[in-house]
Order: sequence, then structure tokens, then C-alpha cells
Amino acid sequence: MTSKRNANRKEQTKSTQPPALIAYHVAERGENSYWTRIGAAWDHEDAKGLTIQLDLVLVDGGRIVLREPAEDNGETEDGKGAE
Repeated sequence: MTSKRNANRKEQTKSTQPPALIAYHVAERGENSYWTRIGAAWDHEDAKGLTIQLDLVLVDGGRIVLREPAEDNGETEDGKGAE
């Protein structure tokens, strides 16, 4: 019973922790780049990896970029991302 409570408490802590990185899909259209937030990534407790949660799955190619969230609103500094 105790281990079940501890596991539940750990899960609650993970879900309330802010993400370490924000995942964006970047589509190139001519000379313009369009950045769409598609998910987020959290550090593993042992600092040896990341867990990525995607809210959108890509079908048309492009690339995924992981960026640190800005402190004020959870997005990158310019609202779109940069390379």
C-alpha cells in the first residue's frame, strides 16, 4: 500500500513540474519559417535523458526543434523560436 502511494505522489510531482524544453515543428515555406508548438520535454530524475510528450504528430515532414521556455510566458523569447 505504501509503495502505491509513493508512486502516485511521484506521478503528481512529474505532472506539475514545468517542462525543461518546448517542442516546436518548423516548416519552411520559401524564405519564411513557421514555428508551431507541438509538445514539451522533461528531464529524467537521473539527468541522463528526456521524456518528450507530443500533442501533435507530424505527417508532412519538417523538423522538430527543442528550445528552453522563456520565463515569462512559457514560449521562446520571440514567440516563435530561433535557430
